[in-house]
Amino acid sequence: MRAILAIARRELDQYFATPMGWLCLCGFVLVTGFFFALMTSDYAMQASQAAFDPYSQGQINVNDWLIAPFFGNTAVILLLLCPALSMRLFAEDRRQRSMELLLSSPVSSAQIVLGKYLGALGFLVVMLAATLHYSFILHWLGRPDPGILASNYLATFLMAACFMAVGMLASAFTDNQIVALVVSFGGLLALWVLSWADAIAPSGWGTVLADISMLSHLEQLTKGLLHLQDIVYYLSFIGFFVFATWQRVEAWRWQ
Repeated sequence: MRAILAIARRELDQYFATPMGWLCLCGFVLVTGFFFALMTSDYAMQASQAAFDPYSQGQINVNDWLIAPFFGNTAVILLLLCPALSMRLFAEDRRQRSMELLLSSPVSSAQIVLGKYLGALGFLVVMLAATLHYSFILHWLGRPDPGILASNYLATFLMAACFMAVGMLASAFTDNQIVALVVSFGGLLALWVLSWADAIAPSGWGTVLADISMLSHLEQLTKGLLHLQDIVYYLSFIGFFVFATWQRVEAWRWQ
């Protein structure tokens, strides 16, 4: 466990020691802040208009008009940023020939993979923590449901953790960070749009493909509906790609 935490801390420090880490963090804060300001302005306008319409008063609420759209946009932003954050996890070590040092050290392949992945998740937590002050603004605007707010943070974290797992596997197959970025983004985009298959493909296959999509499971969690199958889906997704990365790193020991 100590070795895993040491590797995780090293990876987390690397994010703050490189321009890419700061660029992604600052870009995330700025873009999410921009969208939050736009949505807050729109919500305030709609709420002021609804004050004179008794029928509309019950339809304008902070959960539907602010929380769900904001976290939906946040997920899209992370879809773009996570491949850039995960592309260096193994590709950079292979390019600098430092991967051989890790493999020759008394650390198992599983510890290397878990350490790097936890370091990436640590930076992800920092990014999401930078949006927590929006929660206080939401409470000032309209007293949102704490359960829905927590569910949205959980859903966003789980989805971004899936993004990181895919990016880590892509990084393990190349020493070129740009290639890892393109491959991981392409794969994530394909998994994202599978939710549209239900409306395009035949009923049977369309339903199966939609169930595989990350987006269909995200929609339930953003509504505050904590279904076990959605949590199991994300954890299984993460487990599969972490396991595949472990097998890839283990294969290096025999090369």
